Amino acid sequence: MADAEYFAMNRAGWDRRTKVHFASRFYDVEGFLAGGTSLREIELAELDCVAGKSLLHLQCHFGLDTLSWARRGATCTGVDISPVAIAQARELAVQAGLAAEFVCADVYGYERDGGGPFEIVYTSYGAICWLPDLARWAGVVAANLAEGGTFYMVEFHPVYDLLEGYSYFTRPDPDVEEEGTYTENGAEVITRLATWAHPLSSVINALLDVGIQIERVNEFPFSPYNCFAGMVEREPGRFYLAHKGNDVPLVYSLRGRKIG
Repeated sequence: MADAEYFAMNRAGWDRRTKVHFASRFYDVEGFLAGGTSLREIELAELDCVAGKSLLHLQCHFGLDTLSWARRGATCTGVDISPVAIAQARELAVQAGLAAEFVCADVYGYERDGGGPFEIVYTSYGAICWLPDLARWAGVVAANLAEGGTFYMVEFHPVYDLLEGYSYFTRPDPDVEEEGTYTENGAEVITRLATWAHPLSSVINALLDVGIQIERVNEFPFSPYNCFAGMVEREPGRFYLAHKGNDVPLVYSLRGRKIG
């Protein structure tokens, strides 16, 4: 299959997942509409001072993080491949009384319609595994980031996938599986999806190659989401997973700045 066919498969899968996710306790839309945030302790601590800045959120799903950043004062644009998710994001913005722009596009095809580059480009948790080519991804990041602007990502650690029996290194062909979704109400929402592995070195080098100066990389022995089998919540909101008596790295974050 060509990449376009895999993207079409994934788009259909995420169209099906969106409504189930929107109604789930996992995403807690009710709590968000009551004034809460979907943002977790890692990104809140590491990406501060967004008020008054323009922010592009790549692969935004139905916009909870995008609108959470908007609630903190950023001028936000969210981009996602799923038209169902984008429609839901626009509806959610109206419900929450928050201003944000939402664009339906795959990452590689996104081009801003008017306006200059963004001061912040952001992506998070379970995003880059849906992309086959990180060089193209990094090119989109750089093309949409103002000189001196901040790129920030927080993502699940690829070591977890290795321990689950998947490749750590990128392969030409993706893993294609049929499975239910990860929310507590989604076991029967079976979708066929394609994912690609990306080691940390590929992420870092792709960004360096397009002029993103890496300022900080952090790794965490916990996830803010209880989304993998066998996790233990040792502290509130921190879920750990042990392997042979040692903590598995579950999340990493990266902050960079675009240089001329």
